[in-house]
Amino acid sequence: MPSPDDPAHAVSQTVAQRIEALYGQPLAELEALADVPESTLLAALTSNHSALALAERNIAFQLRRLRELTAPNRDIGQSDAVHILDCARRIAESVASRDAYAKSTGAVLGGLRRASAPDTQRPAPPVPAAPTAAVSRTR
Repeated sequence: MPSPDDPAHAVSQTVAQRIEALYGQPLAELEALADVPESTLLAALTSNHSALALAERNIAFQLRRLRELTAPNRDIGQSDAVHILDCARRIAESVASRDAYAKSTGAVLGGLRRASAPDTQRPAPPVPAAPTAAVSRTR
């Protein structure tokens, strides 16, 4: 499990905190609740978080591998060049995936608010009246 202070996992940690704040429970408990056959918003949010965290782990792994392949004391041969290009491609794909999940999940979370307990002292706001249509007379 990544450290909460790890900058490589900052986006997934932020999303996890927002999900926990919205539902008022730790993410591990929420993931257990979301593990039901029906599709729910909670299941979608936790699934997106998992995909986001996977993308971040893959970025970190591929960066480590790329640094190994391009270490200053290492000669780069033809087969190494193929691996370097493959790491760069995988990083680009994972960054695009992470950004897409972060954007869509962030947009959903931005539109949601934690429901507060109903206030029984205050009456519900009145429903606005429907506009009346203008009646015109014709012969």
